[in-house]
Amino acid sequence: MLLLYLFLLFTVGPLVELILLLYVGSKIGWLATVGIVILTGIIGAALARWQGVKAVMRVQRRIGRGQVPGDELFDGVLILVAGVLLVTPGILTDLTGFALLTPPLRNVIKGVLRRWARKNIEVRTTQTASQFWSSEPTPQYRDEIIDAEVVETRVVD
Repeated sequence: MLLLYLFLLFTVGPLVELILLLYVGSKIGWLATVGIVILTGIIGAALARWQGVKAVMRVQRRIGRGQVPGDELFDGVLILVAGVLLVTPGILTDLTGFALLTPPLRNVIKGVLRRWARKNIEVRTTQTASQFWSSEPTPQYRDEIIDAEVVETRVVD
């Protein structure tokens, strides 16, 4: 099943993008189409960066409180995917990228991903303990400071 998804992603996806670009180019002109693709890439990258920085700050806040940043990590991954899609030339990728940058749609996708993860990912934990014994004495460190001067040298042939 994974092979089918990869096939669709890497063959049908670019083909649909090409058809859309040709269609839009025939309606509004090639220069305008290229301009739109470049402009959406620039705007999208800036938006993804801005939202990505905010997501990282939320993750750090949650970790600082001693909490697991689950939703924040999902947000970060989806924002990263949105950024990649937005800098990829194409109309469908731009629309998908901008959709992923909208928080309401991102929340829906997070819910779908969360349900999929609960269904398909199994969490197992294990504990181990070991002791390390050495017959070597523990190294002793000194607090003294040695004042030295660096002398540069070079080899002369």
